[in-house]
Amino acid sequence: MEQKRKWKLSDLWELLRNGFSAIITGNLLLRLNAGKYFNHIAYTFVLFWILIFESLMAENALGKIEKNNAKIKEMEIVYADKTFKVASMSRRSEVEKRLAELGSTVKEPEQQAITIE
Repeated sequence: MEQKRKWKLSDLWELLRNGFSAIITGNLLLRLNAGKYFNHIAYTFVLFWILIFESLMAENALGKIEKNNAKIKEMEIVYADKTFKVASMSRRSEVEKRLAELGSTVKEPEQQAITIE
């Protein structure tokens, strides 16, 4: 009679230890007889590396875009504020008031300017 081998917990521990040592020493592919597929494995590794690298570059670019969008929003706010200030300063009454505060004798012209032909 042929007896079937019974698994013990120590056998499982030995299997895990052997697998871990094969991974650490780099013999895992040789133990699995995957040497003939090495080119495919290397090609897949390179493809995954390129995919990860491109995703990191895209994330970096998106981060820069977000920073630039925030700067643009700040500049738009500053631009709108300056435009408001310039528009309020260009009113004739404001200009006359400021000139009077500065003690200037300049006033709005009473006659229209003469055009020389």
